[in-house]
Formats: sequence, C-alpha cells, structure tokens
Amino acid sequence: QVQFVESGGGLVQPGGSLRLSCAASGYIFGFYIMGWYRQAPEKPRELVATITNDGGTNYADSVKGRFTIARDNPRKVYLQMNSLKPDDTAVYYCNLRELQRPNNYWGQGTEVTVSS
Repeated sequence: QVQFVESGGGLVQPGGSLRLSCAASGYIFGFYIMGWYRQAPEKPRELVATITNDGGTNYADSVKGRFTIARDNPRKVYLQMNSLKPDDTAVYYCNLRELQRPNNYWGQGTEVTVSS
C-alpha cells in the first residue's frame, strides 16, 4: 500500500502559476514512475506529466512548454504550472506506477481552478 500527501491546488487567474507537490510513503515494489494526471468534469482522467527515477520526463501535448515536473527525492514530485489556462481546470491526481508487478496508486486529488 502506498499513501500520498498532495498540496498546492487552488484558484488562480489565467496566466498565473501554481506549484503542486506530492510525497509518497509506504512499500513500493521495484522500479516505479511518478507523475500527475488530471480529470475535468465528465471527462476521462488524462496524463499530465510523469518522471522516472533517472529524471526522464513525459508531458501531455497540451501542457508542453508551460508545465515542468521535477523530483526533490525519489518519493517526492512537483509540478510547476505556468501560464495557466481555463482549460487546465481539473482535479489533479498524483500517481505512482510500479513497473514490475505492475500496479498503480493514486492520491486523493487536489483541485485546480483557473478563472478570471
């Protein structure tokens, strides 16, 4: 079982910035990838960004050049969100994916609202 502490969501105007944080704890099996997904109302959950233990990153096309994912340590990940748009409004979920079992673990979600 993996548990998460997520923070950083809130209300921001278009063009503003937010920084999301996620810290994972508990037993993790083997190699894993951490990242962020988001889900807007009545839409499926979609990938935002992921990062591997060696620093490799992957971004959704919609956030490339605006969002940056990074690690402070192997179990803590950040998402710096700049130039936010109303379309970025969603609940953002921290994700940890074990690569060998495999398995997925999800945070409780933090809400981001971009509105003037």
